[in-house]
Amino acid sequence: MDMPVIEANGVRIPRIGLGTWPMKGAECQAAVESALSLGYRHLDTAEMYGNEDAVGAGLAASGLPRGDVFLTTKIWYDKPNGAAIRRAFDASLKRLATPHVDLLLIHWPSPELDLPDALKGLAAIRAEGKAKAIGVSNFPPKLLQRAVDQGVGLACLQVEFHLQLDQSRLLEITRANGMALTAYSPLGKGGGLDLPVLKQVAAKHGATPAQVALAWLLAQPGVAMVPKAASAARQKENLGALSVKLDAEDMATLAALPKDRRFVSPSFAPDWANG
Repeated sequence: MDMPVIEANGVRIPRIGLGTWPMKGAECQAAVESALSLGYRHLDTAEMYGNEDAVGAGLAASGLPRGDVFLTTKIWYDKPNGAAIRRAFDASLKRLATPHVDLLLIHWPSPELDLPDALKGLAAIRAEGKAKAIGVSNFPPKLLQRAVDQGVGLACLQVEFHLQLDQSRLLEITRANGMALTAYSPLGKGGGLDLPVLKQVAAKHGATPAQVALAWLLAQPGVAMVPKAASAARQKENLGALSVKLDAEDMATLAALPKDRRFVSPSFAPDWANG
């Protein structure tokens, strides 16, 4: 399997990774081992997921060289500055049982976030080689631009992105600044896979609706994705998106779908439109 990658400010991000929320414990470790055995080389976890230990155990059990796997973790939004981020990251690294992560993200913005100091903290961790790249997650456009303007060299924005949610404003910023955009919930929590139009395109290609949804994201330049998949069967299905090549007619059909459905917007979420 030839896994395409995105070059983003010094790192190479495999375009399909394994999302691990909300798996924990033995289930999570088994999913990581299964995914790596199938050819995945990109794992996504976070402090808040409570599964960094299981992800690290699965990575160790795979026997793969550490440099072959792109590992992302995220620091929770209650760490508003560089010192708090450093303490949390050190604990994450111990749980992951690895000398470094490939990408370290601020998981969500908060009203208390000292953005310049937080980004300086991330940059210091990167300078020590403990994170190969740094970025942010769940930042709306204005805040993302402010973060980029700090000049620390962000490599990635992770945000909800799928067939039913327009993220063109964010993509303009990431593409203009050499960043990747990693889509979480790339299947919209499964909430759109029964759309008739999606089934039609899937039937045309001998694919599943999920594969078409991921193939649509793969057709967007600079976009990676981390679908959660516990079973080997689902993991294989998601990798199968790599062989689905949508034509101009397919892309126009899918572009016409409404793009205003957001599945992840907790009480502490930012103002998506104006933040």
